[in-house]
Amino acid sequence: MKRAATVGEVRLIGGQWKRSKLPVADKPGLRPTPDRVRETLFNWLGQDLSGWVVLDAFAGSGSLGFEAASRGAQLVQMIEADTQLARSLRATAQRLQAASVQVTQADALAWMARATRAQFDLVLLDPPFEAQLFEAAWRGAMPLLRPGGWLYLEAPAQSSLQAPGLLLHRHLKAGAVHAHLWKSIEARAA
Repeated sequence: MKRAATVGEVRLIGGQWKRSKLPVADKPGLRPTPDRVRETLFNWLGQDLSGWVVLDAFAGSGSLGFEAASRGAQLVQMIEADTQLARSLRATAQRLQAASVQVTQADALAWMARATRAQFDLVLLDPPFEAQLFEAAWRGAMPLLRPGGWLYLEAPAQSSLQAPGLLLHRHLKAGAVHAHLWKSIEARAA
């Protein structure tokens, strides 16, 4: 069984595993979210995610999902299609004793299509840029959000995606990354 070569590492920037290192494998399309972008995202969301249920689709190195777990998320479901990356995510979860992290090896779009609706407080989407899955991933994630939930997307360009019930909350450009954060509008009582 061939292992992916590790070409580097990223560090978690907050929470209980602050400064913990995550391996970054040498895989085409694998581009961990930069520190500055992760720091900004979690400043936007608030530092304490206690009780949150989070989906990290296209998990890759796991930098977004482990950051959410480090900040108290009750459950972080990571989806990663690549066998070696999924194995690395499981090994990292075991090393960190991250009981709240579940890793599933699957195609993220197919997994989201089968998932139970309205179960996540936060959905993290960072698909490989060259795959051009941004709109499909965004649309697949929308039904999974609880009312008041958050949807995060990284892309190589600013997105103009819009949908009823979802409002763009924040946007950031950092280097080649455009980070977008939408909020699901709370359900209103009739």
